[in-house]
Amino acid sequence: MELPSEGYLLRIIIGEAARHESTHLYEWIIIKAREQGIAGATAVRGMMGYGAGSRIKTSSILCLSEDLPVVLELIDTRQKLEDFLDILDPVILEGVVTLEKVHVRLYRHVKRAV
Repeated sequence: MELPSEGYLLRIIIGEAARHESTHLYEWIIIKAREQGIAGATAVRGMMGYGAGSRIKTSSILCLSEDLPVVLELIDTRQKLEDFLDILDPVILEGVVTLEKVHVRLYRHVKRAV
C-alpha cells in the first residue's frame, strides 16, 4: 500500500473501559480500521489523564483507576480518515477526536519468509 507524504493523523482518546457491543471500544476501532483499509493504527494505554468531565484517571497505586486513558492513532489520507469518522461517530460516546496534517517520512513493510 502506498501512503502519500502529506498524510493525516486521526487521534482518538477514550477510556479503556468504553465498550462497543461485547468488546473494548479501542479494540473494535483498531479491527474496524483494518477492515476499512486504514494504513496504520496503534492503541497506547495512558498512565494518567483527564477529559471533559475533569475526573483524573491514574495508574498510581494510591488512586488506581480501572478506566485509564487509551490513545489511538491512525494514519492515512484525509478522505479515508473522514470516511472512517462517519463509522466511528455513532459509537464514541465519550472522548476526544482530533485530525491533523502530518508529513509521512517512512511507511514500509519488510516481507518475512514463511
